[in-house]
Amino acid sequence: MTQIIVVSGSHRPGSQSLKVSKVFVSSLMGRGTVNGVSILDLADQTLPLWGMDETQGQISQVDVAELKNNISAASGFVIVCPEWHGMVPAALKNFFLHFSGGELAHKPALLTAVSSGIGGAYPISELRASSYKNSRICYLPEHLIVRNVESVLNENSALNNGNHNSLMERLEFCVDLLVEYVNAFKRIRDSEVVSNKRFKNGM
Repeated sequence: MTQIIVVSGSHRPGSQSLKVSKVFVSSLMGRGTVNGVSILDLADQTLPLWGMDETQGQISQVDVAELKNNISAASGFVIVCPEWHGMVPAALKNFFLHFSGGELAHKPALLTAVSSGIGGAYPISELRASSYKNSRICYLPEHLIVRNVESVLNENSALNNGNHNSLMERLEFCVDLLVEYVNAFKRIRDSEVVSNKRFKNGM
């Protein structure tokens, strides 16, 4: 079975990242080879701060073990990341700290940055530089940047500007590419070469 998880990396409820994530879900559900798609909204599924426990006031409202199982069962990911002051939000960095034990390993992921203006390049660069080391997530060489996000990808077409249609075409292309990578990477994960037993951490 092909399960894909769309991670909405903002910890603001009702965020633009969540809006973009829902567009990805609709697109992915239209692919015949994809059996299931779900959203992991980090505003709703608040993970405890990594490295802290209940004695330090970190009482988790999320079943982290169950979430690990769900992520382990997924075949691919879309990582939707807002740009906050040119950086990746803390909740998304915390996500990668929690799930660097093989749950994401050797699974393709499409990076998507979200900006309220004309930015969006910095979080792509940051995630490509640091989030893969121990998680071993495999980012597609293609990525998507959603600029002026309030004016595109809206259900109400009256709110969309002239860039909406071309952005949707690019989004559909990225989804097609992700699905192909997901199908191809299954063979890689089935091989014994990718075992993390010998080298638990990346270099």
